[in-house]
Amino acid sequence: MAKESFDKEIQFLRMLSLAGGAYSRQQSADRLGISVHTYDKTLRNLKEMVTVLQQDLPAEQGTELSEWLRYNYYESADPLLLFLFRAKSLKETESIRLTLLLTALQTQERTAKDLQDLCSEQMPADSPLPDEKTIRGDLKYLEEVGVILRVNERRPYRYKAANDLIDQLTDDQLLDLYDYVDVIANTQIPSVQGYLLRDTLKKVLRKRGFNPEATETHRYKYNYHSRILDEAHLYTIFGAIQQRRRIQFLYLSPKKGMNYTSQNTNPLFERESAGITDSILPLRVVYDHQYGRWYLIGHHARMGIKKFRMEGLTQIEEGEPVEEDEYTEKLKALEAQMKNSWVTDTNRAVKVAVRFYNPSGSGANFIRERVEAQGQWGVITEESDSTFLYEIEVNEIYEIKPWLRSFGSSCEILEPRWLRKQFIAEWKELRSYYESI
Repeated sequence: MAKESFDKEIQFLRMLSLAGGAYSRQQSADRLGISVHTYDKTLRNLKEMVTVLQQDLPAEQGTELSEWLRYNYYESADPLLLFLFRAKSLKETESIRLTLLLTALQTQERTAKDLQDLCSEQMPADSPLPDEKTIRGDLKYLEEVGVILRVNERRPYRYKAANDLIDQLTDDQLLDLYDYVDVIANTQIPSVQGYLLRDTLKKVLRKRGFNPEATETHRYKYNYHSRILDEAHLYTIFGAIQQRRRIQFLYLSPKKGMNYTSQNTNPLFERESAGITDSILPLRVVYDHQYGRWYLIGHHARMGIKKFRMEGLTQIEEGEPVEEDEYTEKLKALEAQMKNSWVTDTNRAVKVAVRFYNPSGSGANFIRERVEAQGQWGVITEESDSTFLYEIEVNEIYEIKPWLRSFGSSCEILEPRWLRKQFIAEWKELRSYYESI
């Protein structure tokens, strides 16, 4: 994963993918809260990322940035915007050094001293030569993310690339593994790590003479491509949760027009930030399938339980750790408040009773199947051959309401009465739209 933040690129690509060509350069820069010069510079950097990532491919397999951002219903299996993760946003010298280390360890086992000598010989003339401490730090990082292995227990340690699984697989086994990873990456949340593994398998298949495009037997369609961008924050947040650390960040509310705010490093151009600097103890991450949104929920020192849309988080940094007892206490309090949350709501609990109507003249009861699959802890009671009751106690009704509304005429609200009246008013309004003119 990336060692450096790339908040600006994330917000930049989100706007390009959602707005397409709707805005001019100046309008796009204004919405992002950056100058036109920074807009152009960021666009050039993204184009360079695409070029570098595809430098090993034949010309006919290369892809322009415009192709990455062009919507295609049948090509969503290779997800939009993922190349930011492939690029890793590493410093240039760090990227060159890690590439040399990984390349050297593909063919034979080597010690840190061997790798330091190799880097000293092969690093570009204008790049600083790494010392042994730097090489050991790189090896520790690569070992932690699982791409290399330590092969002995005594010093000097020797390392090799972690290719044993791939090398031992037959062609048929590799194709089966690729299909499995392809399905899981496209159907599970989070998915970025799965896509990165799929790319690695695709490269191995290409080396063995297979055409990866011919092996892609599945196609997928998602309504929310940009959810992948929010996964950039997940691993930092999960790391803070695992280490029981607070995090600091700048929050840009998605409800406001500003999508990005630059870090004011030049006093001549300093301006007031459009976001809010905040600090919380992260406790839970929630994904809302209804709207394709990630949420961060944590404990705020002054306001208690607080929730944030992940897409508004920028400049995330780990803070000081807290005691295990304090963390456990805060987590139990959150779980108690979210016991009846449909998604993230922590307001008072309301009992909702609904009558569902089974479809007539259909072999499959898709209404019942959907309620059973999506109804969470709600209780289903048989009423008649044509109807069944569904009851659930949920925190407020604002998060469950869109789900109930999506059933249309197959759903009748019974309780609470005020919610029933709301639905009646909504359907009357809809009916008025279709009255004869």
